Amino acid sequence: MISKELIRVIRDEFKLDWGGIHGAPHWARVRENGIRIGKLVGANLEVVELFAFLHDSRRLVDGSDPEHGKRAAEFAHSLRGSLIILSNEDFELLSEACQYHSNGRTEADITVQTCWDSDRLDLGRVGIKPEAKYLCTDIAKDPAIIKWAYVRSLIKKG
Repeated sequence: MISKELIRVIRDEFKLDWGGIHGAPHWARVRENGIRIGKLVGANLEVVELFAFLHDSRRLVDGSDPEHGKRAAEFAHSLRGSLIILSNEDFELLSEACQYHSNGRTEADITVQTCWDSDRLDLGRVGIKPEAKYLCTDIAKDPAIIKWAYVRSLIKKG
């Protein structure tokens, strides 16, 4: 679903280490987490996949960057109609998911919840084991899913 052109634009504009903790390997795991959860809960998988590649794409630093979600939503808006083609309703879900993904929220549409869970399940890469109380969906809260995602988040590639 994600075009090579969209990936090129994201990469060209990404300010951090492409292979770093908020870069492409993280996005790939977030995508896999989201697709796995999304299929089980009936989330919009196109929104979930776009979220995976956009949510951290506008970070300026790997540390605290409270506005990065808002910038990611604005970036998505700038690509709307050219590289991102979604209905108004689906675009609003993507925007909400990006804007609030690091604010600790858990209440939202199932697609937005899936996006948030897919990111939070990858916290092992920064030394944090995901906890069910910070996740949204029952699927993501399953100890087997948490363990699966956590183990994957610890694997260093390259």
